[in-house]
Amino acid sequence: MVALKIILVIFSLGLIAAVLLQKGKSAGLSGAISGGAEHLFGKQKARGLDLFLQRLTVVLAVGFFLLSLTVAYLVKSS
Repeated sequence: MVALKIILVIFSLGLIAAVLLQKGKSAGLSGAISGGAEHLFGKQKARGLDLFLQRLTVVLAVGFFLLSLTVAYLVKSS
């Protein structure tokens, strides 16, 4: 039980770091209004470090979600 909580903290810190290391995708509110469709439907593909950070973020988010549910279930059942 304690090991799962430690792993959950590691996943959460990793997720925070992965999100903060990514580049911003728009120029704030003005970019969302005027050029949001370009980013949504454009043919820009992430490469290199950006692609790695996107995939790492997805993996860490799924792991965090599953670990959170597992820890919550184990705490409730005990």
